[in-house]
Amino acid sequence: MIVLGIDPGTASTGYGVVAQRSGRLLALDGGVIETPAGLPLERRLATIHARIGELIAEHQPVAVAIEDLYFGANARSALAVGQARGVVLLAAGQRGLPCGSYTPQQVKSAVCGSGRAEKAQVQEMVQRLLSLPELPQPDHAADALAVAICHLNRAPLAAAAGVTSPVGEPLAAAGGRKP
Repeated sequence: MIVLGIDPGTASTGYGVVAQRSGRLLALDGGVIETPAGLPLERRLATIHARIGELIAEHQPVAVAIEDLYFGANARSALAVGQARGVVLLAAGQRGLPCGSYTPQQVKSAVCGSGRAEKAQVQEMVQRLLSLPELPQPDHAADALAVAICHLNRAPLAAAAGVTSPVGEPLAAAGGRKP
């Protein structure tokens, strides 16, 4: 089973492609989709949408896992992240892929065992879980890999319990199948 994990943002959208084979997690791809600050928003979003479509075509994931918004103190940046998140969901929806949506605390808990883990801890655990020779870089790519790992770890349990994802899709469709 292959999952495309996404850490959304308009300036930098992290992506990570993780496969689960014979009980092992393998990193297939990871990186960042960067868009220049001077580019009009609609072109930035079009770039993100197009690249996500390319990643889906290249890796043929069974699901897309995306990190939920963290509102914090800056509503303006939350709106921009929401727009980037929307074009990712659109790309997945156009291809009929189910999406799982996870809070930062759920991702940290799934990867590190604690929803309060620091970024460095997440990077180290992603490195260990995927048997990477080095820490995944940059941090947006590491976060996206962690989102994919979270989905792969959580979806089978949620599917067995009949739970749906926060975006309303049955998690069984998103990841309850065995490879």
